[in-house]
Amino acid sequence: MMISFLVLALLVSPVAPSVSTPSALLEVTSGHSRVFSGERVQLRCSVADGHKSTWSYLWFKDSKLLSQNSETLTLKGSIDDSGALQCQGVRDTAVGNIYTNKSLPVDINVDGGWAILEGPLHPTLVGEALNMTCRVRGRPRLHEVILYKDGVEVMTQSDSSPHLHLPCLNLTDQGLYSCRASWDVNRQTHSGISAGIQVQVLELLTQPVLEIVAGNNVLGVDLMKLICSLQYNARAPAPPIHYYFYKDNSRMGTATSENFTLVRRTPGLYSCKAKVPHLGLSKWSEVETFGE
Repeated sequence: MMISFLVLALLVSPVAPSVSTPSALLEVTSGHSRVFSGERVQLRCSVADGHKSTWSYLWFKDSKLLSQNSETLTLKGSIDDSGALQCQGVRDTAVGNIYTNKSLPVDINVDGGWAILEGPLHPTLVGEALNMTCRVRGRPRLHEVILYKDGVEVMTQSDSSPHLHLPCLNLTDQGLYSCRASWDVNRQTHSGISAGIQVQVLELLTQPVLEIVAGNNVLGVDLMKLICSLQYNARAPAPPIHYYFYKDNSRMGTATSENFTLVRRTPGLYSCKAKVPHLGLSKWSEVETFGE
């Protein structure tokens, strides 16, 4: 398992790009990714190629090509506008069309109801706060907002604020969240409940797993490779990790920025430790036995 970082993902373009091919960037410039029917959303596609080239744009919804070809796309809030939007840059050259990679998708959800729960677009980390907004069509003055996780009430807010705040998340806070809002119109109480949104909570640093790969021979010396694998979900720029390797509870050598090391092939109890000094965080692997 290789170390993986939060945020990155690549989508394959229908035209195979070269290594230096730029990617298109898609962003919401007006409105929200979750909107009520009748609300407009504007998206903008851009290409940062460093040469100030002139690009045209292809737009896709759920992988189907749309007729739009300008830099911006405006959705008028029809239920049919819901879907995964992507864009791609195309440039006419003397040797034919050059295509960028497709942008990362932006999920647009058009809701015909009365309440929308707006939450984080990306996974949150253990220790971070969760901030959400229970938005109501027409923005009436609210007198109660209830937040649910997996159908169970987790907090009630009896004021006019639609903003909900859960401090210092842990792994048990992951789940499907929804909200119910209540408000008065003409002395009558109305309420609406939102659709659910999935909130993912990740550990900043998972427990390392030590892998022992035997069979290396260098200049007649039998060696084996110790690999300390983990998942590191720090947000960029991520502080560096230091790796330590141990045999029979004694450290082998000094800290290294590599997650592997070569050692003499001998029986013993092996383990590794990953440490992020900048964050004051460290985790140990389980002990692995090698040989008799």
